[in-house]
Amino acid sequence: MLLDTASLYFRAYFGVPESVKAPDGTPVNAVRGLLDFIARLVQDHHPDDLVACMDFDWRPQWRVELIPSYKAHRVADEVVGAPDEEETPDTLSPQVPVIESVLDALGIARVGAVGYEADDVIGTLAGRSAGPVDIVTGDRDLYQLVDDRRGVRVLYPVKGVGTLQVVDEAVLREKYGVDGPGYADLALLRGDPSDGLPGVPGIGEKTAAKLLASFGDLAGIMAAVDDPATKLSPAQRRRLDEARPYLAVAPKVVRVASDVPLAPFDAALPAAPRDAEALDALAGRWGLGGSLQRLLTALER
Repeated sequence: MLLDTASLYFRAYFGVPESVKAPDGTPVNAVRGLLDFIARLVQDHHPDDLVACMDFDWRPQWRVELIPSYKAHRVADEVVGAPDEEETPDTLSPQVPVIESVLDALGIARVGAVGYEADDVIGTLAGRSAGPVDIVTGDRDLYQLVDDRRGVRVLYPVKGVGTLQVVDEAVLREKYGVDGPGYADLALLRGDPSDGLPGVPGIGEKTAAKLLASFGDLAGIMAAVDDPATKLSPAQRRRLDEARPYLAVAPKVVRVASDVPLAPFDAALPAAPRDAEALDALAGRWGLGGSLQRLLTALER
């Protein structure tokens, strides 16, 4: 089981009231919400291995160099020349180091790589795995990794993690008319304002799906643009032709990396905390209470 950790703690933050606080009055709603999410996932799905995949770089420079608008609207006001910092709610960002410390004390693998997003870590680990993989994320970008043959599916939270939509190839074909790899082409054609991806003007999701159904993939669509005998409308042909500079670089930006260099780690789900003393101190300092206990009980079972 691979967790898109930031996606889940964002959901926890907005789903659990900010009135959930540590003894000193600091909000810990994202921390406790994430612990409850993991407890429920362990309880319901019994993974042998579980990895909390992290954004060590939420806006990698190599993606920005290809598409400068990539996630640009999410950048907080910053000092010129300073590294990009993602704009997050004031009471969420202080909770992230607490989340990291608690996961480390529990012994839940927390994995990331400099210069890469959590999506890239997930893509790399899913590609390496010999067995079935469940990817837990609220980010549809990871639908591109769905692969029935290899047992890779996405568990998409509909309401917390108690209600998850299991996304396999059948779901993708029914909803979008594509398979996993085809979803990446669909996404780059239609664009995604939340990620600063412009897409091809005039090519929405339905049109993109029809083009992919007709011509197979992005390469097939662009070959069709160059072939006057193909059944493209004049407007579609013109729009796709004008979008060549974007379409030449978009695949590298949209498709998750599969070759991220990762340090060795132990993905096995721990039955007991790695550092019980540190965990006790964190539990007291941050008032983790029932949320931590529910996770410990799930791990023991």
